[in-house]
Amino acid sequence: MTLPSSPTPPPLEGLSPEAQAVTARAVQAVHAHADACEAAGDVTPGAAAALRASGYTRLTLPRGAGGLGASLTGYAAAQLALGQANAALALVLAMHTHVVGAAFQARTLPGPLLEALAQASRDGRLVNALASEPELGSPSRGGLPRTVAVPDGDGWRVTGRKTWATGARALDLALVSAAAPGGEVVRLLVPMDAPGVGVEPTWTGALALRGSGSHDVTFAEVRVPAEHAAPPGAPHPASSAWFWTAVAATYLGVGFAALHALTRYARERVPTALGAPLATLPRVQENVGRIASELHAARALLEDSTRGWDAHPTPGALPRLAAAKAHATGAAVNATDLAVRTAGGAALMPALPLERLLRDARAGLTHPPSDEVGYASLGAALLADG
Repeated sequence: MTLPSSPTPPPLEGLSPEAQAVTARAVQAVHAHADACEAAGDVTPGAAAALRASGYTRLTLPRGAGGLGASLTGYAAAQLALGQANAALALVLAMHTHVVGAAFQARTLPGPLLEALAQASRDGRLVNALASEPELGSPSRGGLPRTVAVPDGDGWRVTGRKTWATGARALDLALVSAAAPGGEVVRLLVPMDAPGVGVEPTWTGALALRGSGSHDVTFAEVRVPAEHAAPPGAPHPASSAWFWTAVAATYLGVGFAALHALTRYARERVPTALGAPLATLPRVQENVGRIASELHAARALLEDSTRGWDAHPTPGALPRLAAAKAHATGAAVNATDLAVRTAGGAALMPALPLERLLRDARAGLTHPPSDEVGYASLGAALLADG
């Protein structure tokens, strides 16, 4: 029995009709190219073209800049729909949209750099912020990049290596963090076709997100004009809010995809010995109920947290978002694991999408904030309120 790997997307609450249409096109593009990208272990040229053509790059760009102006709550709904179609390609679009959403809400980047991001979004050109490095790991816990930016006349020269660059070969632009003289960190917008930029295929054989093409990107004396550089500055809470929401919603979509795949299989699978669908078994009913309850609870927490941010985009709204991310990724891991246990041996074969969903869901645990940070953040905030 071969079942479709992409369920019907959930309702896109909080989005304008145009944003809903764009999200639907992006879901179709993701679903159409997911298998080819999984097999290739990379974002294929056809997939990259389809993602660009969907118009999704405009989703979080403000309306005044030519975008669709999605709120954080609307963005969460859109990314959940994409994650339900396929996490690997959903994350390629998530990396662009969280960067743009945060940049325009925070307004910490200089005007020319913001305009460059806006133009890229309007043109359907894909952007990702590259910060992780082999020695540094994720920059979420601090540390100075090994990638360096050296002043060069009226611009900069960038040299170094970035890792876990989601959609590396599909990217048009990279917002690169680098250490400047004096030990401060600057960010520079680098065209991926600039002389000195290279992509090394390090994502081969990955356990999860195989189709995301999250290879290493290298920079060898890459020239960047001064207007495409952001001076050192303190992190803005919007960066965390948009990134955590992008991750939480995408992986929550993976969990819902597992739920829908399991329910379809349980309704259609009729073992000879049973003479009735698996869906009639109390144990299967219990497991489906457990999965659905945890996923809907995680979605409710995420929606409540994003609404809180939309109403008051301040640091005080971050603890709930941090916990929502931890809860969403944990729910996705639990959902895929229990779905595989419930479906049995059939879950190990590609006829069901469960084996891929099981692998992809685990990647959600690697994104910051970690579970201990996410839950402790909310706990500390609640204790302080007393």
